[in-house]
Amino acid sequence: MLAISHFKGQDWLLLAVAAVLVVLTALFNLSETAITRMSRVKAMAMAEEHRRGAGSLLRLVEKPERNLPVVLFALEVCTLVAATLVGVVTNEVLGPWGAVVATLFEIAVIFAFAELAPKIWAVQHLERAALFMAPIVAALVAFLPLRWLTIAFIKVANLVLPGKGLKEGPFVTEEELLAMADTAAEEEVIEREERKLIHSIIDFGDTVAREIMVPRPDMVTVGSVATVREAADVASSAGFSRIPVYGKDIDDIIGVAYVKDLMRAEREGRGGAPVTTAMREPQFVPETKRIAEVMREMQAGKQHMAFVVDEYGGTAGLVTLEDVLEELVGEISDEFDIARPRVEHLDGGQLRVDAGLSIDEVNELTGLDLPEGDWDTVGGFLYNLLGHVPVEGEGADYDSHRLVAQKVERRRIAQVLISASPAAAEPEDAAEESS
Repeated sequence: MLAISHFKGQDWLLLAVAAVLVVLTALFNLSETAITRMSRVKAMAMAEEHRRGAGSLLRLVEKPERNLPVVLFALEVCTLVAATLVGVVTNEVLGPWGAVVATLFEIAVIFAFAELAPKIWAVQHLERAALFMAPIVAALVAFLPLRWLTIAFIKVANLVLPGKGLKEGPFVTEEELLAMADTAAEEEVIEREERKLIHSIIDFGDTVAREIMVPRPDMVTVGSVATVREAADVASSAGFSRIPVYGKDIDDIIGVAYVKDLMRAEREGRGGAPVTTAMREPQFVPETKRIAEVMREMQAGKQHMAFVVDEYGGTAGLVTLEDVLEELVGEISDEFDIARPRVEHLDGGQLRVDAGLSIDEVNELTGLDLPEGDWDTVGGFLYNLLGHVPVEGEGADYDSHRLVAQKVERRRIAQVLISASPAAAEPEDAAEESS
């Protein structure tokens, strides 16, 4: 049996130090969980509410790669030193059995009470734990000797670890950012519209010109042989403020005619002159160029319209500054736009969609899961399923849905009707009949 009389004065001192270190271990475990689980959005919201400790907390979560290693280093030091001190005392008093007692101490006390319990409490009371520990952790991080030691060990680890090592800190993926925005919206930290804007900004970086362009068949153009007056009539009839001018054919875009330039020429008595005398230089972009870069080029060139060319140099379509901005803020309509629903919900769960809608838009608006591929639009996807130019009423099945070309204009699908495929509907009907 372990008798108290076996302990000497220095043993009690070592045990007292170990007890203090165990308490510190519990606090550091509490801090680690609170900092890693606390979102920056939530910390900013609490700071705006001027809650006590929120300022320190925000500074900690803004740069976790800078602050968290210091906490982890202090945590490991306290844990290892406490376990070592207990091992020294039990070995002196109990001999070989001291290692067994020290091991039980580490499992029962350090793990259960100093690690597991604080972390569970921090998860259950995240805000209280984070606000309580933030000033303490901020003071710990500001302690220069401890920071220098942590940096020194990180540099040593960087010599061993391949790749980027630890110096660049953690990386946040787009999926994590989107999940953070969704969580913030659910917790009413940000508005739903702000969440949509965050999603749009992230998607903005992956969108290319081909996905947002006005396709070649929809372009309203005038030939170079047209007069200023004729070009002005075409532009005003279409409701556009600028119109492309082509030479031999639409693959030979030679300029852009602005309505204000045409009106000025008309007032000056040059209404019968060729439109080429009143046009401006066009801007061209490849169809695979990201729209963020397209927007910067349009801003630099003071252009509101750019022509999208394919890999063979032909005209694939055109993109306007309005098209680019709509990817961020949603549809922008003016007095000339005809309001048509992009997705119509019909009886029986059917959907009528504009065939020109992108696959991403259709999936977002309808909740479907249509695949991406060499096509950009739902009309292109139906073309791929059929393998030929369809006639109205012709359709194809994909997964549990049937896509039908409800409206075809010449060789182009204009509207697609989406419904549950008969093969998927039959088991449901059979189940209802049996019930």
